Amino acid sequence: MDKIRSLVQESAEQIFTFRHDLHQIPEPAYTEAKTSQYITDCLARLGLEVQTGIARFGVVGTRTYQKTGKTLLLRSELDALPITEETGLPFTSTHEDAMHACGHDGHMAMVLGAAMVLAKLKPELSGSIKFLFQPAEEGPGGAEPMIAEGVMESPKVDYSLGCHLWPGIAKGLVGIKAGPLMAAMDRFDLTIKGKGGHGAMPHLCVDAIDVAAQIVNALQRIVSRHMNPQHPTVVTVGEFKAGTAFNIIPQAAYLSGTTRTFDPEIWKTWADRIDRVVKGICQAMGATYELNYQSGYPVTTNNPWMAKEVKEVAGCVVGVENVVVPEPSMGGEDMSYFLDRSKGCFFFLGVGSEGGAPLHNSLFDFDEKVLLTGVEIYCRAAIRLLGKKLNI
Repeated sequence: MDKIRSLVQESAEQIFTFRHDLHQIPEPAYTEAKTSQYITDCLARLGLEVQTGIARFGVVGTRTYQKTGKTLLLRSELDALPITEETGLPFTSTHEDAMHACGHDGHMAMVLGAAMVLAKLKPELSGSIKFLFQPAEEGPGGAEPMIAEGVMESPKVDYSLGCHLWPGIAKGLVGIKAGPLMAAMDRFDLTIKGKGGHGAMPHLCVDAIDVAAQIVNALQRIVSRHMNPQHPTVVTVGEFKAGTAFNIIPQAAYLSGTTRTFDPEIWKTWADRIDRVVKGICQAMGATYELNYQSGYPVTTNNPWMAKEVKEVAGCVVGVENVVVPEPSMGGEDMSYFLDRSKGCFFFLGVGSEGGAPLHNSLFDFDEKVLLTGVEIYCRAAIRLLGKKLNI
């Protein structure tokens, strides 16, 4: 495997350049036109068969090493977050109010880097590799629409692999876990309709704030009193908007929030559970409501066999003592759709450091050397899964 490591090291500056270029042009979900074009140009220069405009901005570059054999998909995300960057990096965002604060610039750089290195290993490989870049991971989700447009077919994908830069584990560690890794996540938007009036005359009103507050408290009881405590679940109300003045009882209140669970059966019941709570409180307090419940991403679940293969590969890269089993995250990931349709593994690449900023933060940054670790894991995994021979 010294050959792969040498090829990755030789490509280091270009991999860092990919990251810098992409970091400067962050684009939120379904606006990723510049990012998509940059990826397309890079893949074309590498001589891949490139498909663009998938689910609006998605890109897939395919290299067929040999027509017989399996197909591996390496996945990354295109989108950024609506955050104003405050890192002060020399390659800081040039787009106002947008930033790669979730590491997607690094993810793209790693998949492009793997495409570069694996182009030099064509004699060693059979089958095909699809280098996939999807829009809108941060929501509403680009994986499922890309699958609907056929990215898992022609050739049919057998294996899927992706990773996430992860401040939750220390730099130098790789987190790999068989089974559930990230939670199923949904969103709900709720409007409570009461009867407004003077703040001094509540008896003539139906106080939408009071009703909504009762609902916020009652939703927490679903978790604490209706769920098996051995099955982690979360309901969070992240928005609560109501009122225009200190002495007016508003006639409406607006709530939005999210639910999280690792249990597919619980996931199916969330909409009914929330509707039942809201309906009961509104009836009791004389209000009406409108509930919009949107199912999000399913549980991100790693195939046990694939997780074992990737774990062994990662051990060759960072040492077996530096491959850990991470705590499952209540965060959601639409990598789950690719994993549901193939033998797949999604792993965490540690970037945690003392005083480092978390994901989705205006100060988020990481040591770029970790990108070389990710590229090497991708390339070694490709050799392991598609290689004609091992130990190159």
